[in-house]
Amino acid sequence: MNWAARLWSRTLRSSFSTLIEANIEKPSYHLVSVACGFPKNILRSKFKPGKFGDDAWFITSTKKADIIGVADGVGGWRSYGIDPGEFASFLMKTCERLVQCTNFNPTSPVSLLSHSYCELLENKRSISGSSTACVLILNRENSTLYTANIGDSGFIVVRGGQIVHRSEEQQHYFNTPFQLSLPPPGLDNVLSDRPESADTMNFPVEKGDIILVATDGVFDNVPMKLLVDTLSEVEGEADPVKLQMCANSIALIARSLSFDSDFMSPFSINARRNNINTMGGKPDDITVVLASVVI
Repeated sequence: MNWAARLWSRTLRSSFSTLIEANIEKPSYHLVSVACGFPKNILRSKFKPGKFGDDAWFITSTKKADIIGVADGVGGWRSYGIDPGEFASFLMKTCERLVQCTNFNPTSPVSLLSHSYCELLENKRSISGSSTACVLILNRENSTLYTANIGDSGFIVVRGGQIVHRSEEQQHYFNTPFQLSLPPPGLDNVLSDRPESADTMNFPVEKGDIILVATDGVFDNVPMKLLVDTLSEVEGEADPVKLQMCANSIALIARSLSFDSDFMSPFSINARRNNINTMGGKPDDITVVLASVVI
């Protein structure tokens, strides 16, 4: 074979390989998500979709992304006659609605939080209060998870029985997390952080990853090892029924431990690190959003 024939042969092989690669579809990951939770005071709380007591959450999708979020209303506002859950609920419901807008950016959960917070500030019916927030976006086009967390709600990603990614807790000082706020008129010296202060991350996901997004009612009461062991049991699971059973289990464990006065909870351990001698769980609203990465 002369040099011209060899060159032509190589060109054909290269073109054929390029054509094959172009026609091989890259895996498109998406989330199968479920939620469970409990208000701290079950008897006095009325059921409302997307709420567990002062906690709020949402799960939604577009053609290009899957989005989940949680928010924890700061209970101290109740002493001012303000419903702490209303702020958190408005924030999450607005996030859920804004996802469907044409200018939604599937790589910026901070922008989503910021736009939702701005709507809250501009709302004709003033909604006073404050809350933490954690929002995750799985961009299906590049199989990357984008996260934004402000305060002490958060997330963990479990793969192969290990935590491979987790959010960073943001605290001004012990038991006083970063928070988005809108104080009532005349009330000064209220902690108020900007959405842009959120801790952000982005990383590629893999098939079978399990993602737990939760409020501090979970992380303050359930030891991390117990969480990881429970989540590991549903790694790679795509059945929403089995995922729901796992979410229910985590929520029940958190609630049970929160009222156990003899339990050395993660909250108690952190309190002692801050020279506060305490024991037992921390009764609180509990929200669990569980997601599995599937093809």
